Amino acid sequence: MQIDLLIKPGWVITVNQTDQVLKQHAVAVHAGKILAILPEADAEATYQATKTVVLPQQAILPGLINAHTHAAMSLLKGLADDLPLMAWLQEHIWPAERQWANQQFVYEGSKLAIAEMLRSGTTCFNDMYFFAEETVKAVQESGIRASLGMILVDFPTTYAADVDTYLQRGLALREQVKDDPLISLCFAPHAPYTVSDQSLQRLQSLAEAFKLPIHIHMHETAQEVAQAVALNQERPLARFERLGLLNQRFLAVHLTQLNTSEIALLAYKQVQVIHCPESNLKLASGFCPVAQLIAAGVNVALGTDSNASNNDLDLFGEMRTAALLAKAVDQDASVVSAHQVLRMATINGAKALGLDQAIGSIEIGKSADLITINLGGLEAQPMYDPISHLVYCTTREQVSWVWVAGKALLEERKLSTLNEAELIKSAQHWQSLIGETAG
Repeated sequence: MQIDLLIKPGWVITVNQTDQVLKQHAVAVHAGKILAILPEADAEATYQATKTVVLPQQAILPGLINAHTHAAMSLLKGLADDLPLMAWLQEHIWPAERQWANQQFVYEGSKLAIAEMLRSGTTCFNDMYFFAEETVKAVQESGIRASLGMILVDFPTTYAADVDTYLQRGLALREQVKDDPLISLCFAPHAPYTVSDQSLQRLQSLAEAFKLPIHIHMHETAQEVAQAVALNQERPLARFERLGLLNQRFLAVHLTQLNTSEIALLAYKQVQVIHCPESNLKLASGFCPVAQLIAAGVNVALGTDSNASNNDLDLFGEMRTAALLAKAVDQDASVVSAHQVLRMATINGAKALGLDQAIGSIEIGKSADLITINLGGLEAQPMYDPISHLVYCTTREQVSWVWVAGKALLEERKLSTLNEAELIKSAQHWQSLIGETAG
């Protein structure tokens, strides 16, 4: 049988229900989907591939899923470091965005972010930012998969003057991408303190009508929660439960401030939790109780947050940090294992975005969103457990190949759809503009 692609790695790390790892197996890809996973000898006897990629020292695994980021903010990387969240936002990031966040900024910043994510093994990202129409262009040019947020805040920005306009632009975006198989959408109210009850109720009606997720920062800092209690006499999660917003399509990002009853509520409502450990550490926002959430049955996925608060989009680093941080927070070395963290970066992210039937694991019939990791170098020796190696020992520089829907977007670490030199030139141009103004 003639097929498009046959990949023959040293290990196939499936991230299926049993976390199966296969040796001397091949992955057959045709028409953008995984056609078969079978022993190499059987693959050679069964298929004639247009392209065969032989990688005996590499592992193949599902592409990583960055479940929360702000791609265009890559152009603000390092602009205001070593500050707490609200000072960082109010005194530096929001003023910079008011001055610079236009269509060109979003388009060029998103392309820069996508290139970094592809070279880090990310094949799908969930974005929240203004001018998502420009992010669409960057996504389509690159070939990456994306879930894009229809942003909503209660105050005017360069993107929209009022709530009506935010919602209108979001619905126009939905119409624009409705036929693109690599782009999905979610509603993206910024945070409890920037969106009113009235706006949330309007958004909830639309989310129910279109069966789309709601993606929001939530319980990010102790200050946020304390201010909410002072203003509304209730914590943000209680407010959102009162408004009827908590369900399996609700993506709550950060959640560094949780009590026992709130963890139980999240589990009961099947809320999706997006953990951004490195951004939370850098902004000193607190610790998400990941081990307790997992023990309660909550689906926890991983995000990097933005390049402005991280300062990278590296999910391999995020996996390692998530595992180590959870052990220190719980003072228990057995919690949040390497296997669990790999799932957080793959199938759990797919589940959070409602895409787990299509991506997140290497299984027959799923989209061929795949990456390979070079495990043949000196620093990778010896290796007893490939999954532990991926979490505790691997860096993004070992990412070798990346495919999305069967199309190679990274080949032996070279971007195939984006021009690296042009991206560097663009980033340096923005650095000159923004840096001069910022002093």
